[in-house]
Amino acid sequence: MPAPQKKQLSQLSKNLFLSKNIALPIQWANPSIQYPDSFESDEILVMPNSPTTLFKEPNLNKYSVDTAKDIGKLFEKYTEGICGAVCDAIDKWLSLTAIASVIINGPVGTLLPGGVVGPPLMPFILASAPMATPQEIKYSKAIATTISNMWQLWQTGLTGVLMYPTFAAFPGPMAPPTPNTPVPLITFASPGEVGLSPTSLKALMMLNLADPDALHAMDLFDSLSTAFNTIFQQFKATTLVQNVLGTGSIPTFAPPFVPVGPVLGGFVIPTPGVIK
Repeated sequence: MPAPQKKQLSQLSKNLFLSKNIALPIQWANPSIQYPDSFESDEILVMPNSPTTLFKEPNLNKYSVDTAKDIGKLFEKYTEGICGAVCDAIDKWLSLTAIASVIINGPVGTLLPGGVVGPPLMPFILASAPMATPQEIKYSKAIATTISNMWQLWQTGLTGVLMYPTFAAFPGPMAPPTPNTPVPLITFASPGEVGLSPTSLKALMMLNLADPDALHAMDLFDSLSTAFNTIFQQFKATTLVQNVLGTGSIPTFAPPFVPVGPVLGGFVIPTPGVIK
């Protein structure tokens, strides 16, 4: 299966942000009874924004409606951009990542911690993340740093089992490079996955942003973190670990008395692109 898709991640993130019903200006209240007299008649009451606009207008004053619309478009564009950058980074990670440390005994190969070897996501995310303004740069760096670091912890901690059925009784002194039976990525476990939980991601994004007063940062990070974890769980369930080439010797092979035997102390040949 391909990496998480930009459209799916960004749409879910935007829907979660939209569900917060954030009105602009925040905590709006009419300043005085003379307030309506400050506008032309065609400015006092206009059509509301579309229900899919990320921010809500507190009233139907033209300037309130325009403000919610304009800032909503900026946040929508940013969300689509950062989600696309994250998905593209994972796609590159998939093509470059290999499985390097597996011990094979008989038909069972045991993946050891640190056995999944792949590049950090951060450079890939920042290569295409939105950077049009100083604030976008800060947001993108905080998101890229957090997702990259937590992904690396998850990757490093992965353990699981790969199966090589023919290695249970092989008729020769050395088993040739043989692909494993495909297995879903979700069957692998990692203690580092806790770092990819919505709560952890959001908190670390805020910490890496280092600007607690940044407008709407908490809502943006909360929506993105929840959406990312949801898509990540789907990604694990639909992604296969396959074509991991295993090999090893059969020390008990001694024809004609022992014509077959199990692979003992076998290993894998690291090859990029085995998670897909």
